[in-house]
Amino acid sequence: MENLESILKSHKLTPEDYEHIKKILNREPNLVEIGIFSAMWSEHCSYKSSRVYLKGFPTEAPWVIQGPGENAGVIDIGDGDAAVFKMESHNHPSFIEPFQGAATGVGGILRDVFTMGARPVANMNSLRFGNIADKGEEGKLHRHLLRGVVEGISSYGNCMGVPMLAGETTFDECYAGNNLVNAFTLGLVKSDEIFYGKAQGIGNSVIYVGSKTGRDGLGGAVMSSDSFGADAKTKRPTVQVGDPFTEKLLLEACLEAFKTGAIIGIQDMGAAGLTSSSFEMASRAGSGMIMWMDKVPMREEGMTPYELMLSESQERMLICVYKGREKELEVIFDKWDLDFAVIGEVTDTGNMVLTWGDEVVCEVPVAPITDEAPCYTRPIAEPKYLAEIVNIGVESCKKVRPQEALETLMAHQEVADKSFIYNQYDSTVQTNSMTKVGRSDAGVIRVKGSNKALAVSVDCNPRQVYINPRLGASAAVMEAGRNVATTGARPLAITDCLNFGNPENPEVMWQFKEACEGIKEACRALHTPVVSGNVSLYNETNKVSVFPTPSIGMVGLLEDANKLLTNEFKKAGNSVFLIGDTMSEFGGSLYMKVFGNAVAGKHPEVNLSRELILWDMVIEANKKGLLESAKDLSIGGLAVALSKMCALSGLGFEGKGGFASELDNFSESLSRVIVEVSKEKEEEFMRFAPSYALKVMKIGEVRDRDIKLDSISLSSEKLKELYFESFKKIVEQDL
Repeated sequence: MENLESILKSHKLTPEDYEHIKKILNREPNLVEIGIFSAMWSEHCSYKSSRVYLKGFPTEAPWVIQGPGENAGVIDIGDGDAAVFKMESHNHPSFIEPFQGAATGVGGILRDVFTMGARPVANMNSLRFGNIADKGEEGKLHRHLLRGVVEGISSYGNCMGVPMLAGETTFDECYAGNNLVNAFTLGLVKSDEIFYGKAQGIGNSVIYVGSKTGRDGLGGAVMSSDSFGADAKTKRPTVQVGDPFTEKLLLEACLEAFKTGAIIGIQDMGAAGLTSSSFEMASRAGSGMIMWMDKVPMREEGMTPYELMLSESQERMLICVYKGREKELEVIFDKWDLDFAVIGEVTDTGNMVLTWGDEVVCEVPVAPITDEAPCYTRPIAEPKYLAEIVNIGVESCKKVRPQEALETLMAHQEVADKSFIYNQYDSTVQTNSMTKVGRSDAGVIRVKGSNKALAVSVDCNPRQVYINPRLGASAAVMEAGRNVATTGARPLAITDCLNFGNPENPEVMWQFKEACEGIKEACRALHTPVVSGNVSLYNETNKVSVFPTPSIGMVGLLEDANKLLTNEFKKAGNSVFLIGDTMSEFGGSLYMKVFGNAVAGKHPEVNLSRELILWDMVIEANKKGLLESAKDLSIGGLAVALSKMCALSGLGFEGKGGFASELDNFSESLSRVIVEVSKEKEEEFMRFAPSYALKVMKIGEVRDRDIKLDSISLSSEKLKELYFESFKKIVEQDL
């Protein structure tokens, strides 16, 4: 093959990969086959740098129906109902083209869920940007990226009619070259009506449905498996273009088609398009497949088999159908005005054979391309920066009065109300949402036709992961679960999105290894198995990697939806209690970032058994009707959490933190919750609390207005101004 070195380089294949391919084929590959191996062996599709550390994730529990390895994870939620969910990244595309990158990320995760036979009922997202308050070029760029990403997410999700239930948005200079966009979808299905991505049964038909294939997104999986340099914006052709109206038609058509009983298996054409979907379906069934490439519906003239296999055009599915039942499905997809074409059939050869007219343009064995993808144990090295930051403490921070500290933090882009973002999302469509976005630590959605509800939360504090990847990743699982528990729901399982820098950097791989261990430890101790997830590496630009960011999506079950617990104060005169131990722990805290300009220090103590006891206590107290509201403590500590509860409720608070130093009102110690208890239930709560062996301290009472916490005194009007108006001013400063 001419220009072999250049071809391999453009496909991110090494000479060793090429020799491996020749050994598998027992001959030289052609360009189509090189493209297929390149996509399937890309970091994005094969997890070649991360697989070794993903082994050992706890993935089983009595309530887990499907763990990792399918389009999405599935858990049993009782009464024949199942919840289907997954979170994925669309980081690289969203930096290059924020609107389409984010929109197609939403479209892809929706397809992953309804491919399983589930109707999507809720979305969440986890977004990371650079410092949008910056007055220079970085701030201007990331305000543009933020606006574009939010518009893309809202456009696609709103058109699909799926509510946005919860999310998080954080900011740090480390994301200046790579914003992160992680999208989550939750769906509901009957547990005996789940579909899987298999192509089995010799002679059964392989059918293409959805939109026509174009050249958009060509090479997207390979692009997302590399770092950015100065040429990032030249990669725009590798970003897909989405059409949510077609996706809505595809959703309804698929859900109708599932009811026919004609479908054996179905797979979304996501990353690597027709290549990944066909190979994965054949691999799961241990079968082969022949596909007639000239039968694939095409949007552009002159398309080649190479382009058809590697295009990442959106809104497409590959379906395996019982032979002779194709017409039943064709009628359905025609009704929904979608392309429908029989493009192949299942074989017993174990090979993927592609034809173009009478010519065989590709013949590749299925098993080796999925089972023999490179698996690297890359060099690891503990980052040098850890020794430099571990002994930096809060005493190095600028000295500010607690009053000034609270006012500054409440207006900070990390804390302030994000209504500029979530008001662009439809959170009430489908009429099942039980919480309002921005007014609950977790989103809660009713399971229609039952008395149950599901609570969902997404969380990660990248600053804590940066200073200690293992403990920081455990803390992310803990907080995602704590957010769910404070609604009264029992956390059941997680999906994750592991966003890291360049795996060729030994320090990044050490961060990844440690974070995986932290997730494993937390999920085992907290009985929240991992059922799905995604790894996104090469989040690096000009050799600067993002902070290690393992975003955790948690799903929990509220058995009685009438017992929903929220985090807004309910009534003046009610008592306020702090559950959990507070220590002077400021490592990775927002306080140190703002007033010390440092992401440093020792990580707060992680006590997984104490965390589980805290969940149990809050859930049981809520079942007994002892609680009026509850909120977890995280960024900004007690002072910020109380202020949020006041701002959201329009009520006030008066009391004392009860700490040796007022500074500890901003400590970010873990495993803590604020609860509101009515005067009538206070004695019963105090009799109930000791059985859980956690520190419980009454810190004050709800008032009609204003905040008084130790020396801090803040009027309700000032609090609302700081909390509700600051973020919009930051985002819109250059409009």
